[in-house]
Formats: sequence, structure tokens, C-alpha cells
Amino acid sequence: MTQPKPLPSESVGQLFRAAFRAHPAGVAIVTATCPEGAVGLTASSVASVAVDPPTLAFSVTGGRSASHIAAAQTIVVHLVGVDQVELVRTFADPSAPRFTDSMDWEVLPTGEPLLREADWALRCEIIHRAPLGGSVLLAARVLEIRSNPSGSAPLVYHNREFHTLSQTMPAVA
Repeated sequence: MTQPKPLPSESVGQLFRAAFRAHPAGVAIVTATCPEGAVGLTASSVASVAVDPPTLAFSVTGGRSASHIAAAQTIVVHLVGVDQVELVRTFADPSAPRFTDSMDWEVLPTGEPLLREADWALRCEIIHRAPLGGSVLLAARVLEIRSNPSGSAPLVYHNREFHTLSQTMPAVA
């Protein structure tokens, strides 16, 4: 069997971006508090790492919110569904106003911003930061989980657009 080879006109970086545009990913909103107040961003890189202790990882790249989240001690990772797509779009747009009076949010007693409409909110302590290129890979231990199941279909990011899942197939044949 022959292995596919990159086209000479495309760099590994270009092919890497194309490969991950074709690979669907779950969507989350990550929030934290910084000296100027609440910050947040949309992330499609959140992954479960371990169950004991419960740990997740994600990366952030550039921007004001990303740098404050990378520096935070604690964060909230909000796992969202299709019903929260407008909230996701807001946190994906660096110029969009966030944490407005019209958003359903609060500051937790521990200081982090919580988006109440998220299906799941995982309050985490960042336990490791690894600079990689222009990004920072963050590992975070989950301290507390809040559930707010809306029955909303999962939201995924694929080929630079948000989608919902419409068909279920068994994992094992």
C-alpha cells in the first residue's frame, strides 16, 4: 500500500491546517477573571486527558483573552450545544462584546465567570503550561462540575463552520 505524499507546492503547515479543518472537534467556551474583569474565548481544542484525577487540556493562541486565560490560576470550561451557538460565535469574535447585561452569567463565589446556559461547566485549576510555537498548551485539573442539560444537540466545529450532529452510529460494530 502506497502512502500519500504532500504535494510539492504545499508545506507541512498548510497541510496540517487542512487536515484539522477536515477533522471535526467539540466546542467549548473558556472563561477566567483577570485584573480588568471577566475574559473568555471559544475553543475547539478541549480534550479529556485523565479521569483520576479528572484532567483536561486545551491550547490558546494570541490575543488578550488567550493571554489572560493562560495566566489564570483557575478557569471555567463550558461545554456547549447547538442551542448556545450564538454565545459561541460571540466568544469566537475578538471584537464582540462579552459578559454583557443581556448574557446569562454570574461570577462564582470562587471568582470565575460562569455562563449559566452552558450544558456543562467544569471549574478547573491550571496545573501545567507548555509554550509551543505561538500557542500555549494548558492542562487543568477539574475541581467542580455543574450540569445544566438542555437536551441540545452537540455542537462541533468542522471546516471553519459550526455544525450539529444529526446521525448516531454505533461505536463498535
